[in-house]
Amino acid sequence: MERRTIEPRPGWQETVEEQGLIYPLTRYPDGSLRPYWDESAYYAFSLDEVEALEEVVEELHRMCLEAADHIVTTGRFADLGITDPRIAEAVAEAWHRRAELPSLYGRFDLRYDGTGPAKLLEYNADTPTSLVEAASPQWFWMEERFPGADQWNSLHERLIDAWRKQAALLPPGSPLYFAHSSADELGEDLMTVAYLKETAEQAGLDTDWISMEEIGWDRLSRRFVDNRLRFIRSIFKLYPWEWLTTDRFADHVLATLDNGGGTGSTLWIEPAWKMLLSNKALLAILWELHPGHPHLLPAYLDGPRELADSTGWVAKPLLGREGAGVTVHERGTAPVLRDEPCCYQQLAPLPDFDGNHVVLGTWVVEGESAGLGIRESSGLVTDEYARFLPHVIL
Repeated sequence: MERRTIEPRPGWQETVEEQGLIYPLTRYPDGSLRPYWDESAYYAFSLDEVEALEEVVEELHRMCLEAADHIVTTGRFADLGITDPRIAEAVAEAWHRRAELPSLYGRFDLRYDGTGPAKLLEYNADTPTSLVEAASPQWFWMEERFPGADQWNSLHERLIDAWRKQAALLPPGSPLYFAHSSADELGEDLMTVAYLKETAEQAGLDTDWISMEEIGWDRLSRRFVDNRLRFIRSIFKLYPWEWLTTDRFADHVLATLDNGGGTGSTLWIEPAWKMLLSNKALLAILWELHPGHPHLLPAYLDGPRELADSTGWVAKPLLGREGAGVTVHERGTAPVLRDEPCCYQQLAPLPDFDGNHVVLGTWVVEGESAGLGIRESSGLVTDEYARFLPHVIL
C-alpha cells in the first residue's frame, strides 16, 4: 500500500459530476471550497494485498452475522439501546426470516497501513454512503489514467446481480420505491439512492421515487401510500432504522412491517435486522465473542477498562454518522464515562501518509467482498470534511 501523488486531470470536476458525483467539493467552516473528490494523489496496492483484504472482509462479515444471531438468541437488545419490546420483536422476527427479506450491501471501515493486520473500526450495514464515488468515478479515473491496471471494484455488477437475484422476494404488482430524506442538504443521500435506483432498473425492476417526507398514511386502509395515494408495498430507504422506529409514524411502521411472513403491508430495505450490525455495540460483542482476534480491536460497553492505562481509547456513540460524537482519549487519560451509551474501543490511530490519516471503506454486496473506497482526513476522526481518493492495483 503506497500513497502516490499525481497531477489531476484537466476538467476533473465536471468529469466526476457527469459520472454521478454531484458534490465534488466540500464547503469548510471558513466558507472555502476544497475538493472532496481528490485525485491529486492515489493509493496503489498489490494484487496479493487486495486478495488478503478481501478474505478479511468476508471473515468479518461472517463474524458479524454470528454476533447478530448471538444478540437475538440471548436477547441482548438492551446492550444496543433497543429497550422497546416491539422494536426488539420486529428485529428478532426479521432476523429469523432473513432468508425471505432482500438485503443489499454494507461497508466495513478498516484501519490498515500495508504492514500489519487490518483492524475493524466499525460496520455500517444500514445506511452506508460514499458508494457512488467508489463504484463509478474512481473506476473511470483508473481507465483513463492507468489503462490496463485493475481495481478492487466490482460494485456496479454485483449490485445489479443482487437486485436480479432478490427480485423474487419483492411483492409483485407494484414498483420498488427509493427514498431519501429531503432534509439532506448536501445531496449525498439523494446521490446514493439515485445510483441504487439505477442499478435496480438495470436489473429489470420497476422503480419509483419518493422522499421520506412525502410518504403518507392512509387511515382507512391503514397503509403507507405515495403522493398519488398508491400503496407502498416495498421501499428502499436511506434513512436509519433508529429514526424510522422513533419518529411520529413509528407505530404505523411496526404495525404494518412486512418481515417476510406476508402479514404486513410494507417491505423495507434494508431489513430491520440490519439494526444489529449498524450499532457500535456490535464492536464490543464481537470482542467478547472473539477475544484477541487479529482483525478486531478491544472494545467494551461499560467503560475503557484497561485501555485507559495501556493504549488509550475512543468513545463512540452507539448510533451516529460521519464521526459525530466520537471522542479520542490518549493513554493515561482518566476513564470518564459518557452520559450517552457508548462503545469504548482501543485507540488505534489512523495510518499517517504524508500527514493524511486514511481509512479503508471496504464494501460487501450480499455478504461478498465487492470493492474499496478510501477516505483521508486531517485529524484522527474521519468526519464530513474527509476527502475521497481513488486507488489502483498495480
